[in-house]
Amino acid sequence: MLYLISYDIEDNRQRTKVARILGSYGERVQFSVFECDLDAQELKDLLRALRTKITLKDTDSIRIYSLCEKDEKKTIFIGAKPRKAPKTLVI
Repeated sequence: MLYLISYDIEDNRQRTKVARILGSYGERVQFSVFECDLDAQELKDLLRALRTKITLKDTDSIRIYSLCEKDEKKTIFIGAKPRKAPKTLVI
């Protein structure tokens, strides 16, 4: 399943850790947004890594949105063409 993961983290060190972890599971599509194509075990592993290696402040957040295949096909891109998106609409 495809997951869209975004984060807003104040501390540079913690933000860098999050980016490295996410980068090992998916592709950066914006500065603080990653797309990760994960099975159930990979998602569990990612969540475990984030929970054990990251210390968030009250104002920090990491959001994980799951996109089913139907929703993934409806994704619309405006601007730079995505690297892997043969089944999406680019305008």
